[in-house]
Amino acid sequence: MPSPGRTRRHAARFDRQERGLAAFLTAWADDVPVGTAQILWQGCAAPEVRARFPGCPELNGLSVWPPELRSRGIGSALIAAAEERVRAAGHPLIGLGVDDGNHRAAALYARIGYRETGCRYVDRYAYLDDEGVRHEGADPARFLVKELPKGPAAA
Repeated sequence: MPSPGRTRRHAARFDRQERGLAAFLTAWADDVPVGTAQILWQGCAAPEVRARFPGCPELNGLSVWPPELRSRGIGSALIAAAEERVRAAGHPLIGLGVDDGNHRAAALYARIGYRETGCRYVDRYAYLDDEGVRHEGADPARFLVKELPKGPAAA
């Protein structure tokens, strides 16, 4: 799976996992990684979200690659695995952000039980391009949540 430029996105996610700050999930097809996601145990970095949902782990960085593999259940399987880990860790709620322009993802999240909260924020991020130049991005987003069942693992 690509990790464009010099950002080393996957390595950074693995490092957060090693420090206990996240869980880095990878979906495989045979011996090839085809999807990733991470659970940020401390929640969303946006102050607007932290104020409304303190202690709510965030599902972040969901990606399926290559694009031809999308809409085949890989993303849904990553989401289900993340939800189970969060539930098993004793959290009653999981959240995620969705960019305003990502209608396809928003439809998936609604279909599998995530609800709108009215919590809007700007998703800020930075990356290094192939020449090592830092770029910053900011996308309008909204935070969705899903209540997780208590008790044994969901079937």
